[in-house]
Amino acid sequence: MTSDIIIVSTPYLPGYKITKTIGFTWGLIVRSRGLGRNITAGLRSIIGGEIHEYTELLNQSREQALERLKEHAKALGANAVINVQFDSSEMGQAMTELLAYGTAVVVEKEETQANPVRLS
Repeated sequence: MTSDIIIVSTPYLPGYKITKTIGFTWGLIVRSRGLGRNITAGLRSIIGGEIHEYTELLNQSREQALERLKEHAKALGANAVINVQFDSSEMGQAMTELLAYGTAVVVEKEETQANPVRLS
């Protein structure tokens, strides 16, 4: 299960210290929009407004790319990924590539010592 992999878009993880930097990790997906979606989207683009079919497809693709990113990070021995970003591009007229990438790291929870406050 990859739900134990922590994913953040920042270069650090508050409350944790990075004990090992493993390196680059990614999750990639290429999705076809399909003829039915292209026809529906074409009609909607004439009228204007959000093209819900493409929004849903892109959201699903992002989730799958993140899941693949987590799988790759776990295979590398990481328990977190920092600096996570997305990149996308079109491939041909009906396909979209979505890449989630970041830096695979091993982190440990920081132990905080409570400093008692003295009131005078």
